Amino acid sequence: MTIGRMENVEVFTSEGKGRGLKATKEFWAADVIFAERAYSAVVFDSLVNFVCHTCFKRQEKLHRCGQCKFAHYCDRTCQKDAWLNHKNECSAIKRYGKVPNENIRLAARIMWRVEREGTGLTEGCLVSVDDLQNHVEHFGEEEQKELRVDVDTFLQYWPPQSQQFSMQYISHIFGVINCNGFTLSDQRGLQAVGVGIFPNLGLVNHDCWPNCTVIFNNGKIELRALGKISEGEELTVSYIDFLNVSEERKRQLKQQYYFDCTCEHCQKKLKDDLFLGVKDNPKPSQEVVKEMIQFSKETLEKIDKARSEGLYHEVVKLCRECLQKQEPVFADTNLYMLRILSIVSEVLSYLQAFQEASDYARRMVDGYMKLYHPNNAQLGMAVMRAGLTNWHAGNIEVGHGMICKAYAILLVTHGPSHPITKDLEAMRVQTEMELRMFRQNEFMYHKMREAALNNQPMQVMAEPSNEPAPALFHKKQ
Repeated sequence: MTIGRMENVEVFTSEGKGRGLKATKEFWAADVIFAERAYSAVVFDSLVNFVCHTCFKRQEKLHRCGQCKFAHYCDRTCQKDAWLNHKNECSAIKRYGKVPNENIRLAARIMWRVEREGTGLTEGCLVSVDDLQNHVEHFGEEEQKELRVDVDTFLQYWPPQSQQFSMQYISHIFGVINCNGFTLSDQRGLQAVGVGIFPNLGLVNHDCWPNCTVIFNNGKIELRALGKISEGEELTVSYIDFLNVSEERKRQLKQQYYFDCTCEHCQKKLKDDLFLGVKDNPKPSQEVVKEMIQFSKETLEKIDKARSEGLYHEVVKLCRECLQKQEPVFADTNLYMLRILSIVSEVLSYLQAFQEASDYARRMVDGYMKLYHPNNAQLGMAVMRAGLTNWHAGNIEVGHGMICKAYAILLVTHGPSHPITKDLEAMRVQTEMELRMFRQNEFMYHKMREAALNNQPMQVMAEPSNEPAPALFHKKQ
């Protein structure tokens, strides 16, 4: 359940926040404060045939459970490891005649575990599932309606021979999933593939500028320090992406997690001026700025539509037009400009127009560096993508510099054993070798590069998706 190190933290009452976790010793950047396996976890409905139901790795070929024909596994080892959690699910699916959605499946897995082990504290757990917050009393009309539908479906799916739980308890479990469900990503950390409940992690409170980050690695989550943490200091993570003005972050947190954020960045509106930054010389009028924000919002909607239809050349055209209009008005840290730069660099890389993409990617990274915490995981991933784009474009010095920068960030946020960090290390070694060659003989470097590109196609970027990077906590859409 929990993998050691729980003596590093203790539960305390955090002012204005309820329970929280604090450090019982000093930590430094990249330290793993604790690791925890999921109490229960499931693969998303859309990926049940492509992701192993035990280790959550994406695989080309998966073995299917011969009985329910639903669960998929890497191999016999993963299938054997899953049986304790899949046994009840397997017979329930056969009896029910179909597979319920991920929320119902997760609730059932939690309750089968409660049936097996009781409701008390399991080994290494600082809090039981019973004691996690459910916020059901804060649900709006729509959420209440969804909850009733989920409970009804659950009751049809739940086997009559299993322990029968009260409606109140079933609602509690759905509430816990709604506000404590943690997003599980694939082995490279690039795609959200499932949702799980991690009781200890559920005790860590939010801060928009946190001192910790959470990463899913090799079947467990790790709470990692982003910098120096003193003994007795509260441990915090960010439930949402920082890249938004404080009012919008507060609105999001209230809507999704039912609390008012009182962190320093929200109270003092830190960095809001940068997020909404405009050019200094000449300074545009408020009217012009207002019009440009409206135009940017409308363009982003058109871009979303074109992306969802796979019209990538149309996306590029819309981005170029938008940037041309934004440039005389917005500063390089303006949110609306950064969103367009992020989309256009990703799409152009996918279309293999690396030269143009590399310029946009560089500008995006310059903006991000002024906004994000220096050890932010999303910043690290963005710098890595920009480094890859510049490398593919033949800008070896810039590409290598960015790959080194991304590697330094990911060593803190993901750790050296994470597959994406290992990939980056290989890229760093490769670009370093190419950079040496480039500095010795620029002409020969370009000749060799050309020959290499003619012999083997460039590594194609993943197809752009409308999905944002995996969020920390999973919210039912």
